[in-house]
Amino acid sequence: MRVQELMTTQVKSCAPEDSLERAAQLMWENDCGALPVGDGAGANRIIGMITDRDITMSALFQHKTLGDLRVKDAMAKSVETCHSSDSVAQAEKIMREARIRRLPVLDGSGSLVGMISLADLAREAYRERMREHKNITETEIGSTLAAIVKPPKEALFA
Repeated sequence: MRVQELMTTQVKSCAPEDSLERAAQLMWENDCGALPVGDGAGANRIIGMITDRDITMSALFQHKTLGDLRVKDAMAKSVETCHSSDSVAQAEKIMREARIRRLPVLDGSGSLVGMISLADLAREAYRERMREHKNITETEIGSTLAAIVKPPKEALFA
């Protein structure tokens, strides 16, 4: 099974200069916890990701309102991606290794065409649970989630 068969194609994004208030509003209106950040050049190029947690922590520690803070100052600048033609197993491997729940999906030219999430994979595993030949299993999803939420080694000794 390919990523393009499971990914969400109606993906909202924000710009680096947008306020965190705008990013939070987009997340609220679209029931999502993360947004890709585009470069604004019109080619759907991804330069970062911002999560609801990024927004919360930025506001908390900078003691400013969301309207006074910019996406570019809170976003993750290192972005893992996959391609729409990649296998679901490859996307899951990237999520597991990068310890992320959501993965932007790019086309052959590097433009954003969708997002695939751990929730998408879990829903597919649930749909396939009674099939003899599975593309993804509930056990695999459990293992991926365990890898994603595993605390860093340093935290274990703090």
